[in-house]
Amino acid sequence: MNDFIQKMTQHVSVRSFVDEPLPAATKEELLKAANSASSSNFVQAFSIIEITDEQKRQQLGEIANCPEYVVHSGTFYVFVADLYRQKCLLEKAKQSLAGIKNMEALLVSVIDATIAAQNMAVAAESLDLGICYIGGIRNDLEQVSGILELPEYTVPILGMTVGIPTKKNEIKPRMTLEQKVAQNSYDKTKFTDLSNYQQVTAAYYAARNSNQQQTDWLQKNIDFFSEVRRPDVGAFLQKQGFELK
Repeated sequence: MNDFIQKMTQHVSVRSFVDEPLPAATKEELLKAANSASSSNFVQAFSIIEITDEQKRQQLGEIANCPEYVVHSGTFYVFVADLYRQKCLLEKAKQSLAGIKNMEALLVSVIDATIAAQNMAVAAESLDLGICYIGGIRNDLEQVSGILELPEYTVPILGMTVGIPTKKNEIKPRMTLEQKVAQNSYDKTKFTDLSNYQQVTAAYYAARNSNQQQTDWLQKNIDFFSEVRRPDVGAFLQKQGFELK
């Protein structure tokens, strides 16, 4: 395993940062890495908004329920699934907007934004920086959209804190490759045989250095999906112009 892949296998979310801004040159490197991400049909259907305004950063941190590391990190980005450019192009060409309103177009833009974010994450960790994805910005998409002054056909997908870590959590034990990888068809038996993983994750949660818990991955997922989360997402997508079909 080469050094680059080895570093990827050491990934952890970082929630404690040195409270100082990243140098402009470092941020440019990270943004170039994100901008070089793969894109479906080269539509490049994403945008990145760096939050430098202290009030907006505080607001977004509170919406995401994690202001301490959204505010006190090297920088904070929001990745946006963005088809507004294409909307403008189509209108100027006097073409229908049906091609950007559908679920496939929305998925393309969400995937583009996500791949760009992961490019940035890997680049940051290659520089020994820490990152944390902030999905909590979707707790109130309407408010976040207003703060960022987003136009139609855009959706804020996730935030990312980046900075110099002051501490790191232990690496969470992933499922084995056998539990996630098959050849030619979906292996329902292997993919749902989680008894060993239950034991491994129970031991992890009980022994980790902070926030020890008597639980396991299976129970956490049962608890997580026992309720409908962010039920207003669909209505927000429709308000932004997307047709969920």
